[in-house]
Amino acid sequence: MMQDKLQAIQAEAISLIRAAEKPERLHDVRVKYLGKKGELTGLLKGMKDISPAERPKVGQMVNDTREAIEAVLEEVKAGMDKKILEAKLQEEVIDVTLPAQKKGLGHRHPNTIAREEVERIFIGMGYEVMEGPEIEYDLYCFEKLNIPADHPAKDEQDTFYINKEIVLRTHTSPVQARAMEKGKLPLRMIAPGRVFRSDEVDATHSPSFHQIEGLVVDKNLSFADLKGTLAVFAKELFGAETKTKFRPHHFQFTEPSAEVDVSCFKCGGSGCRFCKGTGWIEILGCGMVHPNVLEMCGIDSEVYSGFAFGMGLERIALLKYEIDDMRLLYENDVRFLQQF
Repeated sequence: MMQDKLQAIQAEAISLIRAAEKPERLHDVRVKYLGKKGELTGLLKGMKDISPAERPKVGQMVNDTREAIEAVLEEVKAGMDKKILEAKLQEEVIDVTLPAQKKGLGHRHPNTIAREEVERIFIGMGYEVMEGPEIEYDLYCFEKLNIPADHPAKDEQDTFYINKEIVLRTHTSPVQARAMEKGKLPLRMIAPGRVFRSDEVDATHSPSFHQIEGLVVDKNLSFADLKGTLAVFAKELFGAETKTKFRPHHFQFTEPSAEVDVSCFKCGGSGCRFCKGTGWIEILGCGMVHPNVLEMCGIDSEVYSGFAFGMGLERIALLKYEIDDMRLLYENDVRFLQQF
């Protein structure tokens, strides 16, 4: 009786499997006959009504039936998968003789290349690269740098104010003030980063640009140390034959202060269109850290001295790559950027 029933289930299941046209139908057959609530599982649950002597024999017949159904299922599924793959290959034929589509590879922006070059030079001289917030307190952006409340640099025509106490930093010098406050001396650092000033966009100005500023604080530093440092920097950046020239200037947070020119690396100093016939190109400002700045940052100006310098990163990139309009750096013209 049980054997006839199992043969009927096997014949019916195999018939449905052979007739299936899609993988989904095979799955339905598997669930119907072999699943947890399938017909073979139901027969096994009824084994308690069979005498103990007959149970092994009946259990073996059920397992044989299951294996027969599973074998046909796997056979039909393999054939079906093969046909599906062949059909897919026919639909997705690739003509390998067609020219390939070239994918353009990106590379670093000219600003990034220039910044990493400057960082490499100063790291090689023992400097540490530090960063600070772009949204800064007036206290760090101006007050601690010896720039009082009535100084022209704090005019709203030059500075973006969020409120009376918070501004968009106009330079990266606040990072220097924060570093000096920590009191870990001696200090050798550079601070690259984005800064903001209320300027109209033109060939040499932008309301958002980048600066790299440097600071050294130690005992017995002099202007000679500053000159030697910047002379080495200029030679590393623009070539071994580069000369430097210091012109007196005024910065509120340094005394004495100077502007630094380098000999034109295009004409060697003889005068050309690039240096406007002077033989020299201005690259940065510098000076000895003002004693007031040291004292406001908790450093004894009788024991320690320091020197600082700062340069516009875009200006370095424009000079190094002979670009005549800063706007080209930010217009995302691939034809321009691919040159670097």
